[in-house]
Amino acid sequence: MQRWRGLEDIPQDWGRSVVTIGSFDGVHRGHQVIISHAVDRARELGVPSVVVTFDPHPSEVVRPGSHPPLLAPHHRRAELMADLGVDAQLILPFTPEFSKLSPGDFVAKVLVDKLHAKAVVEGPNFRFGHKAAGNAAFLTEQGRTYDFEVEVVDLYLSGVAGGGEPFSSTLVRRLVAEGDVEGAREILGRPHRVEGLVVHGARRGRELGFPTANVETLPHTAIPADGVYAGYLHVSGEAMPAAISVGTNPQFDGTERTVEAYAIDRVGLELYELHVAVDFLAFVRGQARFESLEGLMEQMGRDVKRCRELVAAEEQEQP
Repeated sequence: MQRWRGLEDIPQDWGRSVVTIGSFDGVHRGHQVIISHAVDRARELGVPSVVVTFDPHPSEVVRPGSHPPLLAPHHRRAELMADLGVDAQLILPFTPEFSKLSPGDFVAKVLVDKLHAKAVVEGPNFRFGHKAAGNAAFLTEQGRTYDFEVEVVDLYLSGVAGGGEPFSSTLVRRLVAEGDVEGAREILGRPHRVEGLVVHGARRGRELGFPTANVETLPHTAIPADGVYAGYLHVSGEAMPAAISVGTNPQFDGTERTVEAYAIDRVGLELYELHVAVDFLAFVRGQARFESLEGLMEQMGRDVKRCRELVAAEEQEQP
């Protein structure tokens, strides 16, 4: 999949294409419906498919300080989009100047002049342009002017997660913040993941017999509620069953929230300064302070046993 940052990165000889536009944070199952429809339509028309997204999140520019917790960084979204068959991803820098672009100018400068849209696929509540003044109806009118089709796809799904609320990035963020990683997984279609560099911590896990990778997460990452989780630690392409701790280490009067992953039954791992990913499969228990260090160590042993069982059950369910 080709990846472009800014309109100037688009090849000069780029021909007609099928385009879909959005933040697509998390590339959840609703997003997958619309992206897959765009990919299928592009194949029917014999042209490439392009996903247009933005960086930073538009809300941070329009309302500074309101940047939502992110479910996936752009490189992860690109991987997920590539898996869906997308041919190119265009990341548009969302600047104050860009935010003032009228819907008509956006269509002309992005969809027509640069991407030569043959079709545009969007959801029913799609909004774009200055003050979100553009919508699917306006886009359809522009399509008649500039010779591109507009297809509106119902991307709203629902399930058990969130009590049956329609799937959305906002709902996933809420579930993650509540520690409901199973619910988040239903909407995402995969476990919620955080990424970052392994940095030096207080080394208490090592001293207690459970050496952990202290992950310095990427800015604005959506981090689950404090507690212990079962999941995976991904290192250099290998997925290792893990017991994951999120919180402030109240046993040692900590104040800074950390994400630490213990690779179960692995010995001698040297992970410092490596970029790793942590997948959250299931919530095990909330954060707690124990009466003694021995009590903490006993609980950690039980936590690891439970995490080992949960990951093993997960692997047995895989086809």
